[in-house]
Amino acid sequence: MRSPKEKPDLQKKVHEVPHKPGVYLMRDRFNRVIYVGKARDLRKRVSSYFLPSRVAQADLKTRAMLDAVWDFETHTVRSDAESLLLEGKLIKEYRPRYNVSFRDDKRFLLVKIDMSEEWPRFRLARFKKDDSARYFGPYAHSGALRQTLNFMRKKFGVLTFGRGSPTERELKSSTYQVPMRLSEISAEQYRERVAQACEFLEGHSRELIAALETEMHRAAEKMDFEKAAELRNMIEDLRATTKPMRRFTRGSLPSAIDPMADVRALADALQLPRAPRVMECFDISNISTTHVVASMVCFRNGVPDKDNYRRYRVRTVEGQDDFASMAEVVRRRYSRILLEAREANPDAAEFSQENPTDALARCRATASVAHRADSKRGACPTISKIDNPQSYVRLPDLIIVDGGKGQLSAACRELQRLGLHDLPIIGLAKEHEEIYRPGRALPLQLPMDSGALRLLQRIRDEAHRFANAYHQLLMKKRVGESILDDCPGVSQNRKNLLLRRFGSVNRLRKATVDEIAATEGIGRKLAEEVHRFLERH
Repeated sequence: MRSPKEKPDLQKKVHEVPHKPGVYLMRDRFNRVIYVGKARDLRKRVSSYFLPSRVAQADLKTRAMLDAVWDFETHTVRSDAESLLLEGKLIKEYRPRYNVSFRDDKRFLLVKIDMSEEWPRFRLARFKKDDSARYFGPYAHSGALRQTLNFMRKKFGVLTFGRGSPTERELKSSTYQVPMRLSEISAEQYRERVAQACEFLEGHSRELIAALETEMHRAAEKMDFEKAAELRNMIEDLRATTKPMRRFTRGSLPSAIDPMADVRALADALQLPRAPRVMECFDISNISTTHVVASMVCFRNGVPDKDNYRRYRVRTVEGQDDFASMAEVVRRRYSRILLEAREANPDAAEFSQENPTDALARCRATASVAHRADSKRGACPTISKIDNPQSYVRLPDLIIVDGGKGQLSAACRELQRLGLHDLPIIGLAKEHEEIYRPGRALPLQLPMDSGALRLLQRIRDEAHRFANAYHQLLMKKRVGESILDDCPGVSQNRKNLLLRRFGSVNRLRKATVDEIAATEGIGRKLAEEVHRFLERH
């Protein structure tokens, strides 16, 4: 059960949801499912719940649900029909309090045929019983299913609905003449028709639908548009009914994201020597020249490792220069790693000509051997930063920079100056999602539904979010602090004293005159002026 302190950032989590059909489950703080919904595009539908305009315009029931939502999960499917089936199953299973339409006992239709009967019939059912009968479905579109059964009567000459042997009327009916009437065939011959119809319901319908399409085109060429429209509708019904459907069980729900599968796919796409379990991505945010900042986010095994996120204020670059800014933050990040590794392992200094990557690998191996030796002796092992994977700072398996050739080249030059020649690095250009690699003239473009590309997009988007959040924080702080510059009697020194005492202008606004006057260097009269000024501004 998730505790209240662990509520996820839903706005951020929405960006990890794919643009695919599926279902979503809303959960409350006690991890109970309170709503189940379906969507053709999961990201669009789920993100709409967290828009301020949606909350403002929502009815009382929806607003109450949104207030109770603590987390959500999504499950992708292959079609709208599957999403409808899965939605119904999950609502029946969880009975969420905010779902109304599906909470009755209505179920999706099945097709049942009891082969133990002398003349088996295709009938509709809503429950699958533990008997000797065969069941097909469930089917999301009841209308299409009924039309399909009508088609099967004419095409295969099989009995539908009713019970028992064929009636006198059915024996004489031309509906069952394929190619002979029911009255002219035996029960065994009829079973051959049933077997063909069962194969059709199992999805072996491609040739038959192709023949109907040919017939539809011929009717259209002959200007018989009524017949062509009838055939078109029949084809749509057959496709809706015979399209293969997955049967969902509680332990086999489809997953929206498989992080490690995406990591392996990325390794294959980039032809890396091993799976990039640790990836670091850099992004520059230079919305204004006042504060140029950068972010570095870390993903471990395909998921965010927030303990290793870093943010930077660009110091040496004037104006908006993405290339120089990228070079600075890459240099600062990995020179610090090398410095910390050397401080943690002074022996590394003896190998001054050694490749830094090899030096770090050797240090980790040495520390690991020492750790195991201490464990065998029963001593309390000293865990160094290099040995403990949760605390040491290590080189990533892959570096990603947000940008194209220019950003990538700037980052590569800094890595080469640090001796990190063999560290895998790529640039991801946002406009066309092109992947740039060192020494390759042409960019790599992965399919939009590729798990490898989706992983890179999640990492890049997270780096962008983290950089923008830091930039907005600095701008908000600057705007707040600049208000005091216009306050009469507040010099730069007194401004610093007030901010050091209260931490921010917002806290200073909430302070009383007495609390302001208690600040060293601020008298009662000035405190009253500051209080009045902040009330007006």
